[in-house]
Amino acid sequence: MDKQNPQMNASHPETNLPVGYPPQYPPTAFQGPPGYSGYPGPQVSYPPPPAGHSGPGPAGFPVPNQPVYNQPVYNQPVGAAGVPWMPAPQPPLNCPPGLEYLSQIDQILIHQQIELLEVLTGFETNNKYEIKNSFGQRVYFAAEDTDCCTRNCCGPSRPFTLRIIDNMGQEVITLERPLRCSSCCCPCCLQEIEIQAPPGVPIGYVIQTWHPCLPKFTIQNEKREDVLKISGPCVVCSCCGDVDFEIKSLDEQCVVGKISKHWTGILREAFTDADNFGIQFPLDLDVKMKAVMIGACFLIDFMFFESTGSQEQKSGVW
Repeated sequence: MDKQNPQMNASHPETNLPVGYPPQYPPTAFQGPPGYSGYPGPQVSYPPPPAGHSGPGPAGFPVPNQPVYNQPVYNQPVGAAGVPWMPAPQPPLNCPPGLEYLSQIDQILIHQQIELLEVLTGFETNNKYEIKNSFGQRVYFAAEDTDCCTRNCCGPSRPFTLRIIDNMGQEVITLERPLRCSSCCCPCCLQEIEIQAPPGVPIGYVIQTWHPCLPKFTIQNEKREDVLKISGPCVVCSCCGDVDFEIKSLDEQCVVGKISKHWTGILREAFTDADNFGIQFPLDLDVKMKAVMIGACFLIDFMFFESTGSQEQKSGVW
C-alpha cells in the first residue's frame, strides 16, 4: 500500500498534512499572536446587546462579511512593526467578551498616534490610540468615530463615540460621551462618559463632580451606584512633568490607583495633541471597573489635554 500511494506518505512541512490536503491557515488579517488558540466563545450568563444595535464602525475599518457575536468586526489595525499582541488568557466567570485581557494586568499604557494632517494643517482628525500592557504588548486599539463638523466646531468639548477593538478586529468596548457643559460656574449638566462592553450593554459610568478648584469624578457601576472617586490636581499643567489623577475609595481616604498623563517632550507637547497616559489599578479589581478606568482616562484626555500649545487647558477649573 505504501508503494502504491507514495504521495500519501509525503506531508507539508508547515502543517504535517498529506499532500492531498491543503494547509489550513487562518485568514491573514485575523492571525493572532504566537500560541494564540483562538478567541473564546461568549459567556452564557452575560446578556447580549439590545435589539437594533447596529454598531457602525469608524472610518477606515471595513466590516468583514461574517461578524462574531452579532457585533461589528473590523480589520486588525496596522501598528508599529514588531510590536506583539498580548495573548488572550482564559476568561474568568461572567466576564464580558474581550475583557479577559484585563484580568491579568494591573497597569495600562495608552499612546495616542500622531496624525500628520492634523500637525500640518491644524485640521482636527479622529483620534487613534494604542493600548498596551506593562510589557509593551498591544492589548487593544481605539479609534474615535466622530463626524468632521462635530470635531472641528466643538473641539475638545465634542461628543464622541470611541470604539476599542482587540487583536481579532472585534469591537469589545464602546465609549459614549454626550455633549455637556464645560464651565465650572455651572454645577449641572457636567461631563460624563458611558462605558459599554460588549457594545450596547452599559457596564459603568464616569461622572464629573462639581468642585470650584479641583477636577473630580465619580466612577459608577452599571446600576449607577458609586464605586470609586477620582481627584486631580488644582492646576492641570503638563509642563516638564507627569500629571496624576488619583483613584480613591468612596470616602477618599485610601488611594487605590492613578491615571497619569506622561510628559512627552517639549516639541510633541507644543505642536501636537498626541498624549501618553498610564493607568494603575489593583490586579484583583473587577474587569468591568478596569474598563471603566480606561473610559475615565479618555474623558480626562479630552477635557484637559486635547488642545495644543497656548490653547491647552492649564487649569482644573471647567
